[in-house]
Amino acid sequence: MHPDKKLAVLIDADNVPSGQVKEMMEEIAKYGNPTIKRIYGDWTKPQLGKWKSVLLENAINPIQQYSYTSGKNATDSAMIIDAMDILYSEKVDGFCLVSSDSDFTKLATRLREAGMLVIGLGEKKTPEPFIVACDKFIYLEILAADSEDTKSKEKEVKQYEQITPNLLRLISSSISDLGDDDGWAFLGDVGNLIQKKQPNFDARNYGFQKLTPLITSIAKFEVKERVHPKSNNKLIYVRNKTSK
Repeated sequence: MHPDKKLAVLIDADNVPSGQVKEMMEEIAKYGNPTIKRIYGDWTKPQLGKWKSVLLENAINPIQQYSYTSGKNATDSAMIIDAMDILYSEKVDGFCLVSSDSDFTKLATRLREAGMLVIGLGEKKTPEPFIVACDKFIYLEILAADSEDTKSKEKEVKQYEQITPNLLRLISSSISDLGDDDGWAFLGDVGNLIQKKQPNFDARNYGFQKLTPLITSIAKFEVKERVHPKSNNKLIYVRNKTSK
């Protein structure tokens, strides 16, 4: 979490639904202050009409981009050009790229090369190259689980992904990478390492709000609390049960 970071939120209206704007902006606020909020699309198209009612409510600035040529996505180009202009203005610390389009893979990579925090948000159909090009990628379907008008779908959303051997290996190897001589690793560090290895990792994908209850639910891992000697804060540590 980086609450003091200034973020530019750039939304591809053609490739994300309008239904979770409120939840999306609340999620972005966890990572910083969205000082720039822009959405790109051809607003003369009737299919983008659903967006118009939510833009004013969330102070998102619509950018008009006409589709000059059939089959060419002018919206992508406008969003990429704006992103680079914002980057060179040095007014932000990071970007939130909201799209399910792999065309933004190179943009995400370039922004990270410049030292920017890059958070991606999109649907689960988002191609893998765009996902791994971001520091963190959040599925919009998970945000929908918290929406009042989708409560009836909550169980279905939480079952999108199961705890697989690949997930167990990811957690186990991250614990091993960070563990002390007795195998114990600080869970905060483990979570950060997992995120670096797999940007679309999110405990909510598996039906848990946080990493701690997810790991606690898996018999393969041990979890314990330690009290920090100076601050008296409770710290969570985890290790593989096979550790000696």
